[in-house]
Parts: sequence; structure tokens; C-alpha cells
Amino acid sequence: MSSRLYTTDILRLAASLHEERELDREDGRAEVRSPTCGSRIILAVELDEDRRVRMISQRVHACAFGQASAALVQQYAVGRAHDEVAEALVTISRWLAEEQEEAGDWPGITLLEPARRRKSRHGAILLPFRALLSAIESAR
Repeated sequence: MSSRLYTTDILRLAASLHEERELDREDGRAEVRSPTCGSRIILAVELDEDRRVRMISQRVHACAFGQASAALVQQYAVGRAHDEVAEALVTISRWLAEEQEEAGDWPGITLLEPARRRKSRHGAILLPFRALLSAIESAR
């Protein structure tokens, strides 16, 4: 018997995603779209004096996995620098592709494990991380 794809934890996490909010100062912005599933995220970032994330705002049009991943980015992006986000993106990509067993240190990401068997969901999960990285890069 196969395990369920959409667990209660994934659905709760997706439902916890906050609405887009206005930032005091927008340092960078990115709009990214997944060609495989059509999910789309517009993400704006405010950085501190050390170029670490101070606040983010995102508008998310995605499936439950994309929303859940965006909620994790929303909850744990503050204080992260470009290199930390880039490393998380690579690590999570490899984990989803089953190239490695460790998901990395982004809190809560292992809740999305049911999607590892569904390549069609990988793009939506990675999209918020790509958006955050692109927004930080656009602030340079």
C-alpha cells in the first residue's frame, strides 16, 4: 500500500502561508514560474546591512506542495544570506532527486518527503527557493 501524497502536515503547512505584505523597503524582487507545473511566485526581499534577509513578501500561485514550500521559505528565510539560500536550493534539489538522503538543514523541509517520488512536484517545491535567491541577486 502506498503512502498518501498530501499528508495533514503538508496541507497545514500550505494553509499557514501568509498573504503578500508590503515591505518598508524593497531591495530586490523576482518573478519565477515553473515550466513543468505552471506554479508562479512573485517574491520581494528587504535585506539588512549585512545583505541578509530582513523580510520577504510573496504572492504564490501554486499547488499544495508549492504553497507548503513557500511557507517554509517565509518562516525561515529571515537572517539567511545569499550563499545559504543557494546551498539550500542545491541540497534540496539533490534530496528530491534522490541523489542524497540528507535534506539539508532548512527546517521542516522533510515534511515534503512524499513528493520525492513525484518528479512533477519538484519544480513547485524548489520554486520559492529559486525566487528568494533571484530576489537577493537582483538586489546586488
